[in-house]
Amino acid sequence: MKSWKDILGMNSRMIDYIIKANPRESIRIANNKLATKKILQKNGIPTPRLFATIRRKSELTSFKWTRLPPSFVLKPNSSSGGGGIAVIFGRNKKGNWVKADKSEMFAPELRGHILDILDGNFSKGNVPDTAFFEQRVKIHADLKPYSIKGIPDIRVIIYNQVPVIAMLRLPTKESGGRANLHMGGIGVGIDIATGTTTTAIQNRQPIDKIPHNRLPIAGVQIPHWDEILLLACRASLACGLNYVGVDIAIDREDGPLILEVNARPGLDIQFANLAPLKSRLKRVEGLKPKSLEKNIRLAKNLFGGEIEHEIEEISGHTILAIEEQVIVFDREGKQFPLLAKVDTGAYRTSIDENIARKLGVDRPIIIQKDVRGGLGKQTRPIVALSFLLRTRKIATEVSLVDRQHMKYDMILGRKDLRGFFVNPNKLR
Repeated sequence: MKSWKDILGMNSRMIDYIIKANPRESIRIANNKLATKKILQKNGIPTPRLFATIRRKSELTSFKWTRLPPSFVLKPNSSSGGGGIAVIFGRNKKGNWVKADKSEMFAPELRGHILDILDGNFSKGNVPDTAFFEQRVKIHADLKPYSIKGIPDIRVIIYNQVPVIAMLRLPTKESGGRANLHMGGIGVGIDIATGTTTTAIQNRQPIDKIPHNRLPIAGVQIPHWDEILLLACRASLACGLNYVGVDIAIDREDGPLILEVNARPGLDIQFANLAPLKSRLKRVEGLKPKSLEKNIRLAKNLFGGEIEHEIEEISGHTILAIEEQVIVFDREGKQFPLLAKVDTGAYRTSIDENIARKLGVDRPIIIQKDVRGGLGKQTRPIVALSFLLRTRKIATEVSLVDRQHMKYDMILGRKDLRGFFVNPNKLR
C-alpha cells in the first residue's frame, strides 16, 4: 500500500502532468459556472435549476425577491472552493428565510452578500462577478446519516473520458455544513467498480467512523452509482475537458445533478482513496474511446477493488464476494462449476440434494435432525464433499437441501470460510 509520503511526492509532477490535458477555451468555460451550466443543459445533462441571475447593481436594485422559491442557493459565478455560497433552507413560521442552523436571513443581508459578489470579493483576482440563484439540492435519504447541516457531493475525476478515481465529500460540524475538505469536511474513497465507500480522511488524517454519530464509513453504497459515472463522462465530453473533476450531488427527488466541473481539481482525492492518481492516469493514457459505456466498464475492471487487493496482500486473506463460482468434485474427481452464495450466518455449507445425487455424493455420513434454516425446521443428511473455492480445495461435510427452486445451488457456511474475508457489498 502506498504511503501518504509517496503520494505527496507525486503532487508536483502531477500538476505539470494535468495542466497540459485541457484546451484553454475549455478551462475558461469550466471557470464560469453559468457557461458550464448552459453547455451541460444543452447536452441534456441534469444540473440544479437556475432561478435568477444578477449581473449588475442596477439589476439588484430592481430585483423582485418574490421571484425566489422558499429554498435556494446563492452563488458567485467565478469563485472556487465554495467561497461566497449562501444556502437558504426555507422559510420559518414568520415567513423569514432560514439557514441550516435555523438562523434567519433577511433581504438586506442577502443584498449585501450579492454586492460583495458583484464587487468580485469571491472571484479570482477580485474581478467583478455575477451572482445567481439556483435550486437547493435536498439530501438523499441514504446519505443523510453521514452528513451535518449540508449536502454531500461526489467528485469523479475523468481522464480521457474514463473515470479513474472518485470520492464522497461529507459536510461536518467543523466545516460548517459544507462538503469542503479544507474546512474540515470528510473525504471518503469510493470503489469505482461497486460504488461503495472504502477509506476516509478528515484534515488529512485517516478516520473510520463519522464523528457525530460513530457510524462506520466503509461499505456505504452510493445511490445511482452507474448513472453518476455516466454523467461525469458525458460532462467531460460536453465541456471538451480531457482531464476534469466533476462534482455531483444526489437530490432525493431529481437524482444525480452536476454542480460544477473543475479543470484543475485538487489532489486530496488521492488521500481519501490511499491511491496515487498519476499511476491511474497512465493506465488510460493514449486510450482511443469507443463509447462512454465501454469506458466505464474498463474503469471498473482497471480500478475496482484496488483497496481489496492491497488488504489481501497485507493480510494474506482472500476477499470473497457474496456470490462465488465454485468447482465441485464428483465421486470420481470430475469437476462441475456451481454458483454459490457466501452466507456467514450459516454454520455449515449446504448443496442442492438433486445435484448431490447427480454427482454421486449423496450417501449420508450422518443424519442431522431438527435443523432450523430459511426453509423452517428440517432433517438434513450430511455428506462428504470436496470443492474448489478460488484457489483453495476444501474437503468438508455439507448438508443436503432441496434448492431446485432457489437462485443458488449451494450455500457456503462459515465453517468452510476460515482464512477468507467477506465483502457483503460485492457481487462477483
